[in-house]
Amino acid sequence: MNGIINFHKPQQVTSHDCVALIRRLTGIKRVGHTGTLDPMATGVLPICIGSATRITEYLDQDEKIYRCTMQLGIETDTQDIWGQILRERPVENLSPDRIAEAVFSFQGDVVQIPPKYSALKVNGKRLYEYARKGQEVEIKSRHINISKMVLDNVQGNQITFTATCSKGTYVRTLCQDIGEKLGCGGTMTGLVRLATGMFRLEDSFTPEALKIMTKEEIEAILVPVDVPLTRFASVVLDEKAARDFTNGKKILLSEAETSGIDTVSDFLVSDPKFDDSSKLVRVYYSHEFIGIGRITGLELTADKVFNTRLQHESI
Repeated sequence: MNGIINFHKPQQVTSHDCVALIRRLTGIKRVGHTGTLDPMATGVLPICIGSATRITEYLDQDEKIYRCTMQLGIETDTQDIWGQILRERPVENLSPDRIAEAVFSFQGDVVQIPPKYSALKVNGKRLYEYARKGQEVEIKSRHINISKMVLDNVQGNQITFTATCSKGTYVRTLCQDIGEKLGCGGTMTGLVRLATGMFRLEDSFTPEALKIMTKEEIEAILVPVDVPLTRFASVVLDEKAARDFTNGKKILLSEAETSGIDTVSDFLVSDPKFDDSSKLVRVYYSHEFIGIGRITGLELTADKVFNTRLQHESI
């Protein structure tokens, strides 16, 4: 059983709990999730099964869409309503236009300081481990990108917005920063991940739905390993090149049929939003997905091989 489940994570469970559930339902030990969701957040959590766990590093780079609610006038140690209240401030003279201006000011390239209660590692330990012991540690700022901000609703001190953002964005921190910009502070009160890459909330499966499925029915809803990698261009190899690729040999691009690459030089330009992944391609023999390749100069080499039989058998 290999593929990805578009899982709908409920509230009050961890991402690891969701992985454990899929292990029990499928009997497969090799299971992992992409893009951790906080226990109180809900929504899309792609869970990879079998060989699909090998692409989690690529899926984690995908842009994500969140719908968030926040309350003005409150600041907490965790930057969400489930933390300890540190400060309450009056919310006065905030017109809808001023609130909208503050929300939209975070659209584009943004510098964030991750929250101290987070799973980010510093010196081999997660930040929440330091925070729980009352230990101070330097948290370096990071550059993120919020490609789109939508102000959905303003009702009293409650704001709802939808953010389309890059990997590494902390929406809790975004709420705090919006509140600070408005001069009254703010904290997150609810978070739903509407999408990550190609996975959408409306197509996701809840734990209740999965629990009444047979293993065969679960296998039937799995998304194939290569399908979520749509932002990668594709390369089709002939028999000899496919065998060479799976055996780790270099392939000249001139020997491959490419799709989604206008020019080699343009294709190799680094995409700052996705680090070095602009150099990765999906590789096929005929219609069969055989691996992920990396282009360097005019050559293609295997980054990960998903069809090892081609190394030894005749195609």
